[in-house]
Amino acid sequence: MPIPQRILIFGPSGAGKSTLARQIGERLGIAVVHLDAINWNPGWVQTETGRFRERVAEAAAGDAWVMDGNYTNHLDLRLSRAEAVIWLDLPRHVYFPRALWRTVRNYGRAREDLGPGCPERFDLSFFKDWVWTYPTRSRARHAQILASLPAETRGIVLRSRAEVTKFTNDLPASLDDGAG
Repeated sequence: MPIPQRILIFGPSGAGKSTLARQIGERLGIAVVHLDAINWNPGWVQTETGRFRERVAEAAAGDAWVMDGNYTNHLDLRLSRAEAVIWLDLPRHVYFPRALWRTVRNYGRAREDLGPGCPERFDLSFFKDWVWTYPTRSRARHAQILASLPAETRGIVLRSRAEVTKFTNDLPASLDDGAG
């Protein structure tokens, strides 16, 4: 089978979705789409739902991309086009400290994966309501998505830092055979 050219990445905040997307994009020479960057406008103003859906549809219509972000309400637009789906199913003791450290390290600066005019900030409700609760809020849904992928869509689950490192080091072969 050919190397997938349309790849989705999802998982908890701090798991490394954006980093993995950039690495895959660089190795395969394909566009990277950070869903947070097309959702958030300057000043942390969220894009209107209909306009965000249009932006996601435009990005998903491309021939080759790696797209990171959860946004399961818009999954229909992306999943139907995806050739591979990668789930970073890392444990909380890995992703939670990473999310905290990312906030500290980038505090006050805009990150490429968030879009211009959205400086990193500490948002306690984000950490409580999204990062900490991922196992009870979103994990089962992500597992269901992987379990119900069409046969022609490769599903890849990476459950540890070591698996992510091996997957990244073995690119593009790790996408070719779904190993990870």
